[in-house]
Amino acid sequence: MRPKSCPERNGDASPVRLRPVLPEDFAEPTDLRMRVLAWVVAVMLALGFGACISEGADVPADPRLPQAREFSGFGEVAFRIEPAPNQLRCALLAATEQQRSRGLMEVRDLKGYAGMVFRFSGPSQAGFHMRNTPMPLSIAWFGADGMFVSAADMAPCEANNPNCPVYAASGPFLYALEVPFGQLPELGIGPGTKLVLRPEDCPRT
Repeated sequence: MRPKSCPERNGDASPVRLRPVLPEDFAEPTDLRMRVLAWVVAVMLALGFGACISEGADVPADPRLPQAREFSGFGEVAFRIEPAPNQLRCALLAATEQQRSRGLMEVRDLKGYAGMVFRFSGPSQAGFHMRNTPMPLSIAWFGADGMFVSAADMAPCEANNPNCPVYAASGPFLYALEVPFGQLPELGIGPGTKLVLRPEDCPRT
């Protein structure tokens, strides 16, 4: 979902085709032919072993790295909802116009993130739409002081639909938080609550 602007290394290698070794190949000089054959086999084994080592080196040690690549182009931010449950959580962060325009389009799995925080440079009344966003979402808007403004549930809308609904807050906001559909109450979000962004690193589960 995005705000609506004011409305293996493929190790492909050609197979090496070797002809069968025929009895006449062992005619004199036998030693020379055997040495050449042994050298070819040794080189092929060495190349295959090296490729295996290289492929293994491409596997990241940190299991979070594939997740980071999937959400490349976004930051992340720790946040709390006060007064309760006041638990520190981690969300993707869309802080630039390009990031906010992309939002959660084409995303089907948040990979452990609680949602996505949209942070604007100043009070905004931008609308949000769900074009090309396959995952149903709920959104809550918060003012410059972090206080809850309003919330809405949003249904997916196909990419080729020119009439996707636009969802708007009931008043100016500085932050918006998108989460999987229906999870706002689970996070303790509602009237009278406050979104607090934290400078510490995101918690890891």
